[in-house]
Amino acid sequence: MTLSPALWLLVFVVSAVAIVWFGTRLARSADEIAERAGLSRLFVGMILVAGATSLPEIVTDVSASLAGAPDLAVGDLFGSSMANMAILAVVDLLDRRRVWPRVEIGHARVASVAIALTAFAVIGILVSPNVRIGWIGVDTLAIAAAYVFAVAWMRRSPDSRFLDGQVLPVPIGWGDRQERGLRPAVTRFSLSAVGILVSAPFLAYSAREIATATGVGETFVGTTLLALATSLPEMIAAVAAVRIGAQDLAVGNLFGSNCFNMAALLFADLAYGPGPLLGAVHLGQAVAGVSAVLLMSLALAAIVHGTETRVARLEPDAIFLLLVYLGGLGAVWMVGG
Repeated sequence: MTLSPALWLLVFVVSAVAIVWFGTRLARSADEIAERAGLSRLFVGMILVAGATSLPEIVTDVSASLAGAPDLAVGDLFGSSMANMAILAVVDLLDRRRVWPRVEIGHARVASVAIALTAFAVIGILVSPNVRIGWIGVDTLAIAAAYVFAVAWMRRSPDSRFLDGQVLPVPIGWGDRQERGLRPAVTRFSLSAVGILVSAPFLAYSAREIATATGVGETFVGTTLLALATSLPEMIAAVAAVRIGAQDLAVGNLFGSNCFNMAALLFADLAYGPGPLLGAVHLGQAVAGVSAVLLMSLALAAIVHGTETRVARLEPDAIFLLLVYLGGLGAVWMVGG
């Protein structure tokens, strides 16, 4: 299909808006299902809501891999992990009560897993041993296996000291629905997932055409435009959770999404026929991966520190996190790819 760059940009914007709309409703439905099924809010934020808000990334990156654009797929996942930490900084700035001091220290476990999985992916790009099972790299298989193991480990860990006997509230009044059965929520979840499945290929293909037409490079387009578009559901869910005092749900969603992003490399690898995926991408992807690790490390340090340090109503930790995010994007731009 031959379109002008302006028309491809329009296709990108329209499909991005559709994914945000469906992704937000997907996250709402997922949390509603969890609430009615009586699941833990900490587990919900880390697994169910994180998985639901990450579905746009998965479908988009599978579409990018099928289109022969591995750098778009991997760049989107690293860029989304970077964007999630920028979102964490933004919600901390927006919340007058502060996010850092109010969340459970147990989020350090989830953050540590996200950092380790991302570092593992960076090693897969730099070392690139090209060891495969069929066309699938053993590195993405190992990352997905480590994610499953980590989820099982955290599921068996003791409950948070702040959550014992408590149930965290759900964002945007999701719990005050009149329908009390699971079927309406499951139906909404399924319809939203179908909407994402339809919209994501247009987003991935238009991003590839924009990269080709502008000469910017798939790595940078994936890390910026594509990552920001597919991360908007996480941002909406996180802001909504913080506004009603569910800071743990917001933070668990963002760190949990970063864990899920790395596990999603396996889906993109499965869809990339020439494979393995990590061996096929530009080495500049390692810069995006290291930037994601750096941002998560700084966010983890801020949560562990957890003290009130506002200066002129601004939080230095959050401002520094945003500056590092912009610096990471600049580094990705410089390496190209």
